Amino acid sequence: MSLEVGLFALDGPIVLAGAGKMGTALLSGWLARGLEARNIIIQEPHLNGEAAKLVSEHGIAAAPVIEALPSPPSVILLAVKPQAMDSVLPSLARLAGPATVVISIAAGKSIASFERAFSKGTAVVRVMPNTPAAIGRGISGAVANAQTTAAQKQVCNDLLGAVGDVVWLEDEALIDAVTAVSGSGPAYVFLLAEALASAGKTAGLDAATAMQLARATVSGAGELLARSESDPATLRQNVTSPGGTTAAALAVLMQDGHGLKELMTEAVLAAQKRSRELGS
Repeated sequence: MSLEVGLFALDGPIVLAGAGKMGTALLSGWLARGLEARNIIIQEPHLNGEAAKLVSEHGIAAAPVIEALPSPPSVILLAVKPQAMDSVLPSLARLAGPATVVISIAAGKSIASFERAFSKGTAVVRVMPNTPAAIGRGISGAVANAQTTAAQKQVCNDLLGAVGDVVWLEDEALIDAVTAVSGSGPAYVFLLAEALASAGKTAGLDAATAMQLARATVSGAGELLARSESDPATLRQNVTSPGGTTAAALAVLMQDGHGLKELMTEAVLAAQKRSRELGS
């Protein structure tokens, strides 16, 4: 059996283990890009919500546990929670073949842990995605082991690219930094919107108006950043007139030694440290 994913043909199906939010986002992205439903097999003991809807609408094969396959899968994508990983790996390892590439999006699980679970020489790619993948605007940091071929790496790039951009790393240790910046990053942006709305209330706006303004400002500025060829610093400067209202606000946010830059650095380093602890 041969199927097309991006520009590459695969000799076998794709097994998606786990159909939670991120697994469902990936599934939706693959289907939108034209991957045939007959070439996807889902292992999920509690199929519900959007995943169940997609399975029903497209006739995708799904089971609590995949006991066997006619041929080894080209890809096994692990989208289960880290704490459930040890219980699902043994059965999935029996499905894998010599040409299977294993992709994990589980936080804190090292490449070495999957190399131990699967046969010697198995290609493994560790990925840290983020939640905007749900709307096709995510970004993933990925790192491959030495056994991963260029073709397998491209297949991974195509599959992950269905929900956003992909950044490839040479050093697995950098996954902790990716986790701290982009993996956890959406929460920082949501907190910014919360804080901006709260400040608006303090300035005299009613709660609904303050939140409407904050949400539209944060999402609109993000879209402008995405579409612009200018860097963030240039976009910031373009909004800032000398001696104006924006300059007055930025003087507070950019105080030397204890401004937003320093606070964000402290936050990212704290997240990086915790990521390392969880993976140890």
